[in-house]
Amino acid sequence: MQLAGTAVTDRDTFELARVLRESGSPGVAQKLEKALTLGTRILGLTIDDRESMLLALHEPPTNGLAELRSVLLLEHEGRVRSGLV
Repeated sequence: MQLAGTAVTDRDTFELARVLRESGSPGVAQKLEKALTLGTRILGLTIDDRESMLLALHEPPTNGLAELRSVLLLEHEGRVRSGLV
């Protein structure tokens, strides 16, 4: 599945959902799990979804999620520079 323009394996997506639940974002976790169940190839994320993922991935458990975190961090920094957050 594509998240924030980054290819994420199904295994990493399930791991991300677990991490999100543990960090207090069950709604985003459920969104990911539903997308996997439906076979979604590209999942649109809100800014809140992206920020929840960024916070949950402070210590990414896999290399794939570390890559996703890097992309999310760059996006966040761009929003901050632009005064959007």
